[in-house]
Amino acid sequence: MSDVVPLTGEPLALDLVNTRPAVGDLIATPDALHAWLELQAGRLPDASAAEFTVADLAAVHAVRDHTARALDRVRHGRAPDAADLAALNDAQRAAPAINELSWEEAAVVTRRGRSGPVGVRLAAALAEAAAHLLVDPGVTKVRQCEAHDCVMLFLPAHPRRRWCSASRCGNRVRVARHYHRSKAP
Repeated sequence: MSDVVPLTGEPLALDLVNTRPAVGDLIATPDALHAWLELQAGRLPDASAAEFTVADLAAVHAVRDHTARALDRVRHGRAPDAADLAALNDAQRAAPAINELSWEEAAVVTRRGRSGPVGVRLAAALAEAAAHLLVDPGVTKVRQCEAHDCVMLFLPAHPRRRWCSASRCGNRVRVARHYHRSKAP
Protein backbone atom coordinates (compact mmCIF):
# COMPACT_ATOMS: atom_id res chain seq x y z
CA MET A 1 0.00 0.00 0.00
CA SER A 2 1.04 3.59 -0.36
CA ASP A 3 1.86 5.96 2.48
CA VAL A 4 -1.83 6.81 2.72
CA VAL A 5 -3.57 4.62 5.26
CA PRO A 6 -6.98 3.43 4.07
CA LEU A 7 -9.98 4.97 5.73
CA THR A 8 -11.91 2.25 7.53
CA GLY A 9 -14.95 2.12 9.74
CA GLU A 10 -17.49 3.37 7.24
CA PRO A 11 -19.97 0.96 5.64
CA LEU A 12 -17.93 -1.68 3.81
CA ALA A 13 -18.93 -0.42 0.36
CA LEU A 14 -17.68 3.09 1.26
CA ASP A 15 -14.44 1.67 2.61
CA LEU A 16 -14.01 -0.09 -0.75
CA VAL A 17 -14.71 3.06 -2.78
CA ASN A 18 -12.30 4.96 -0.52
CA THR A 19 -9.43 2.69 -1.58
CA ARG A 20 -9.05 5.04 -4.52
CA PRO A 21 -7.97 8.35 -2.98
CA ALA A 22 -7.19 11.49 -5.01
CA VAL A 23 -3.81 10.03 -5.96
CA GLY A 24 -3.09 6.34 -6.43
CA ASP A 25 -4.86 3.11 -5.63
CA LEU A 26 -4.62 1.56 -2.17
CA ILE A 27 -5.43 -1.92 -3.52
CA ALA A 28 -3.34 -1.84 -6.69
CA THR A 29 -1.73 -5.24 -6.07
CA PRO A 30 -2.87 -8.56 -4.65
CA ASP A 31 -0.67 -7.91 -1.59
CA ALA A 32 -2.25 -4.48 -1.07
CA LEU A 33 -5.69 -6.07 -1.35
CA HIS A 34 -4.69 -8.60 1.29
CA ALA A 35 -3.47 -5.79 3.58
CA TRP A 36 -6.76 -3.90 3.14
CA LEU A 37 -8.71 -7.05 3.96
CA GLU A 38 -6.73 -7.43 7.17
CA LEU A 39 -7.92 -3.93 8.12
CA GLN A 40 -11.48 -5.15 7.46
CA ALA A 41 -11.07 -8.12 9.82
CA GLY A 42 -14.36 -9.73 10.71
CA ARG A 43 -16.35 -7.95 8.00
CA LEU A 44 -15.49 -10.38 5.20
CA PRO A 45 -15.28 -13.98 6.36
CA ASP A 46 -12.42 -16.18 5.09
CA ALA A 47 -11.02 -13.55 2.73
CA SER A 48 -7.96 -12.31 4.64
CA ALA A 49 -6.21 -15.69 4.66
CA ALA A 50 -6.49 -16.19 0.91
CA GLU A 51 -3.90 -15.75 -1.81
CA PHE A 52 -5.22 -13.40 -4.47
CA THR A 53 -4.42 -13.36 -8.15
CA VAL A 54 -4.45 -10.49 -10.61
CA ALA A 55 -7.82 -11.79 -11.85
CA ASP A 56 -9.20 -11.65 -8.30
CA LEU A 57 -7.93 -8.09 -8.01
CA ALA A 58 -9.58 -7.16 -11.31
CA ALA A 59 -12.91 -8.52 -10.04
CA VAL A 60 -12.64 -6.42 -6.87
CA HIS A 61 -11.66 -3.34 -8.90
CA ALA A 62 -14.68 -3.84 -11.15
CA VAL A 63 -17.01 -4.00 -8.15
CA ARG A 64 -15.34 -0.89 -6.70
CA ASP A 65 -15.74 1.05 -9.96
CA HIS A 66 -19.39 0.06 -10.45
CA THR A 67 -20.13 0.84 -6.80
CA ALA A 68 -18.48 4.26 -7.02
CA ARG A 69 -20.42 5.24 -10.12
CA ALA A 70 -23.75 3.98 -8.80
CA LEU A 71 -23.17 5.57 -5.40
CA ASP A 72 -22.29 8.93 -6.92
CA ARG A 73 -25.61 9.02 -8.73
CA VAL A 74 -27.80 7.55 -5.97
CA ARG A 75 -26.47 9.79 -3.20
CA HIS A 76 -27.41 12.79 -5.34
CA GLY A 77 -30.93 11.43 -5.93
CA ARG A 78 -30.31 10.29 -9.52
CA ALA A 79 -30.88 6.86 -11.02
CA PRO A 80 -27.71 4.79 -11.41
CA ASP A 81 -26.75 3.46 -14.81
CA ALA A 82 -28.36 0.10 -15.49
CA ALA A 83 -24.96 -1.31 -16.50
CA ASP A 84 -23.53 -0.59 -13.03
CA LEU A 85 -26.46 -2.27 -11.28
CA ALA A 86 -26.28 -5.24 -13.67
CA ALA A 87 -22.55 -5.65 -13.00
CA LEU A 88 -23.11 -5.62 -9.23
CA ASN A 89 -25.92 -8.17 -9.63
CA ASP A 90 -23.72 -10.36 -11.84
CA ALA A 91 -20.90 -10.24 -9.27
CA GLN A 92 -23.30 -11.49 -6.60
CA ARG A 93 -24.69 -14.23 -8.86
CA ALA A 94 -21.18 -15.50 -9.63
CA ALA A 95 -20.83 -16.76 -6.05
CA PRO A 96 -24.26 -17.63 -4.69
CA ALA A 97 -24.77 -17.08 -0.97
CA ILE A 98 -26.08 -19.89 1.17
CA ASN A 99 -26.89 -20.30 4.83
CA GLU A 100 -24.90 -23.38 5.72
CA LEU A 101 -26.30 -25.37 8.61
CA SER A 102 -24.23 -27.28 11.15
CA TRP A 103 -24.61 -28.80 14.58
CA GLU A 104 -22.56 -27.17 17.32
CA GLU A 105 -22.86 -27.81 21.04
CA ALA A 106 -26.45 -29.05 21.12
CA ALA A 107 -27.86 -26.54 18.64
CA VAL A 108 -28.21 -26.05 14.92
CA VAL A 109 -26.32 -22.97 13.79
CA THR A 110 -26.06 -21.25 10.45
CA ARG A 111 -23.21 -19.46 8.77
CA ARG A 112 -23.66 -17.42 5.63
CA GLY A 113 -21.18 -18.48 3.00
CA ARG A 114 -20.56 -18.30 -0.71
CA SER A 115 -19.44 -20.90 -3.18
CA GLY A 116 -16.78 -20.47 -5.85
CA PRO A 117 -13.17 -19.32 -6.08
CA VAL A 118 -11.93 -16.91 -3.41
CA GLY A 119 -11.73 -13.84 -5.65
CA VAL A 120 -15.24 -14.40 -7.00
CA ARG A 121 -16.55 -14.88 -3.44
CA LEU A 122 -14.84 -11.67 -2.33
CA ALA A 123 -16.22 -9.67 -5.26
CA ALA A 124 -19.69 -11.07 -4.56
CA ALA A 125 -19.52 -10.14 -0.88
CA LEU A 126 -18.37 -6.62 -1.77
CA ALA A 127 -21.14 -6.29 -4.37
CA GLU A 128 -23.63 -7.40 -1.73
CA ALA A 129 -22.29 -4.71 0.63
CA ALA A 130 -22.74 -2.19 -2.19
CA ALA A 131 -26.32 -3.36 -2.69
CA HIS A 132 -27.07 -2.86 1.00
CA LEU A 133 -25.65 0.66 0.90
CA LEU A 134 -27.41 1.63 -2.34
CA VAL A 135 -30.85 0.63 -1.02
CA ASP A 136 -30.34 2.21 2.40
CA PRO A 137 -32.46 5.39 2.74
CA GLY A 138 -29.45 7.02 4.42
CA VAL A 139 -27.41 6.78 1.20
CA THR A 140 -28.39 10.36 0.37
CA LYS A 141 -26.50 11.45 3.50
CA VAL A 142 -23.17 10.13 2.18
CA ARG A 143 -20.85 13.10 1.86
CA GLN A 144 -17.48 13.86 0.37
CA CYS A 145 -14.75 15.17 2.66
CA GLU A 146 -14.57 18.97 2.59
CA ALA A 147 -10.76 19.07 2.56
CA HIS A 148 -9.82 20.57 -0.80
CA ASP A 149 -7.52 17.70 -1.81
CA CYS A 150 -9.57 14.77 -0.51
CA VAL A 151 -12.13 12.66 -2.36
CA MET A 152 -13.00 10.27 0.48
CA LEU A 153 -16.66 9.58 1.21
CA PHE A 154 -18.26 9.08 4.59
CA LEU A 155 -21.64 8.57 6.18
CA PRO A 156 -21.79 11.15 8.97
CA ALA A 157 -23.12 10.02 12.33
CA HIS A 158 -23.39 13.71 13.22
CA PRO A 159 -24.79 16.30 10.78
CA ARG A 160 -21.90 18.70 11.43
CA ARG A 161 -19.19 16.24 10.41
CA ARG A 162 -17.19 17.80 7.56
CA TRP A 163 -14.12 15.60 7.08
CA CYS A 164 -13.49 11.96 6.35
CA SER A 165 -11.29 11.85 9.43
CA ALA A 166 -10.80 14.51 12.08
CA SER A 167 -7.24 13.31 12.64
CA ARG A 168 -6.39 13.23 8.94
CA CYS A 169 -8.12 15.95 6.95
CA GLY A 170 -9.60 17.85 9.89
CA ASN A 171 -6.17 18.51 11.40
CA ARG A 172 -4.69 19.54 8.06
CA VAL A 173 -7.51 22.01 7.44
CA ARG A 174 -7.27 23.47 10.95
CA VAL A 175 -3.48 23.80 10.75
CA ALA A 176 -3.73 25.51 7.35
CA ARG A 177 -6.41 27.86 8.64
CA HIS A 178 -4.24 28.75 11.66
CA TYR A 179 -1.21 29.32 9.43
CA HIS A 180 -3.14 31.68 7.14
CA ARG A 181 -4.53 33.62 10.13
CA SER A 182 -1.09 34.00 11.70
CA LYS A 183 0.45 35.14 8.36
CA ALA A 184 -2.24 37.77 7.76
CA PRO A 185 -0.96 41.38 8.18
